[in-house]
Amino acid sequence: MFNKGFKCTAVVRRLIPWIVLTKVMLVLYCLTATRQVNISPTQEKTCPLSVAKTSPGNITGSPDSKQDCSPKVNIMFMKTHKTASSTILNILYRFGEKHKLRFALPDRRNDFCYPQPFLCSQVKDYRPGECFNIVCNHMRFNYQEVSKLLPPNALYVTILRDPVDLFESAFHYYQKIIPLTWSISGNNKLTEFLNNPEAFYSPEAINSFYLKNLLFFDFGFDNNLKVNDPRVMKEIQYVSKRFHLVLIAEYFEESLILLKDLLCWSMEDILYFKLNVRRTSSVSRLDPETRAKALQWNWADWKLYEHFNATFWERVEAYGRTRMERDVKELKRRNAEMRATCIEGGDAVEAQRIKDTHFKPWQPIGEKSIMGYNLRNDINPERRSICAKMLTPEIQYLSDLGVNLWVTRLWGWLKDYIL
Repeated sequence: MFNKGFKCTAVVRRLIPWIVLTKVMLVLYCLTATRQVNISPTQEKTCPLSVAKTSPGNITGSPDSKQDCSPKVNIMFMKTHKTASSTILNILYRFGEKHKLRFALPDRRNDFCYPQPFLCSQVKDYRPGECFNIVCNHMRFNYQEVSKLLPPNALYVTILRDPVDLFESAFHYYQKIIPLTWSISGNNKLTEFLNNPEAFYSPEAINSFYLKNLLFFDFGFDNNLKVNDPRVMKEIQYVSKRFHLVLIAEYFEESLILLKDLLCWSMEDILYFKLNVRRTSSVSRLDPETRAKALQWNWADWKLYEHFNATFWERVEAYGRTRMERDVKELKRRNAEMRATCIEGGDAVEAQRIKDTHFKPWQPIGEKSIMGYNLRNDINPERRSICAKMLTPEIQYLSDLGVNLWVTRLWGWLKDYIL
């Protein structure tokens, strides 16, 4: 009897921090939530047509671009979760900062009140009718509101990832903030979840959207549509009409070359280091049976990915296979040069080995699985600034751009020092 009482008390004590955490999250969510008001997109409250013709005159395009191609500066990047989108974000931050473009930035936190649908009023210091060049932080997509911020000639871009790998990554990263999964036993919680997902999932539960069709949810759709529901294909067609280019994470270099071509940028503009990457040992290797279950559970995401994977390769064919191979090779060569120039040791390191806190990435609760970089000490002063920017994670870069991230930083403090 004593042992049972002791075990029960121990379990309760372990749950208390998580209960407190959930309460704190809800309070912060309410403090930062914007009252949802649907405003019709009238002309006076929408970015004026004249701004579409405005672009900085000092930007030069890609040397091998068509003569009538000019660099594009009005961009909406739909940042999806766990898809290498943080790396794209860094590219956009650097380009926008270099050319003094105007970002529509979040306020007090690093996203636009996610998982609420996006509203213009969530933009820092927003006033109706204001125009921006770049929108690129996490949101739950809402075209009617996003389109009010950008000129009509803005280009819409997003990125997708194999839904099984995305699900594995999201489960690992978010599981500790999804209360319904806390009761899963055993060492392999992901497999246990997929063996009986309905036992640990409810559409109404806190943060449950991270566990099913997360891509569909990010685009603003119902992530609980059943297999073969005709609305899935309808929503996919909607994305096709709204987005000018859909990148594929598994073909990252090819995606960047297509992005460069669409935006008429130079090769220098798309150089990158992989950001927000997990150490290999933390990645679960799924057997074929488990992968099949994950695919079935995330069926809507799979149909979305399947469709845009096909259109992606149509774009590659149109670009030219030989030309693509040549440009990918050049991009890899230039990136290797930058790694040798900027990064101490030439590669990412474990979180505890990152010396400068400015380069330390955000970590999931209770872990240090996200890797980062150390900046070399002997960099040429002319290169030091660009190297540092390429290594800077999202949170720190947002601070550098002037966002007061007090909510995000408070949550980070609770996460790292209390839990």
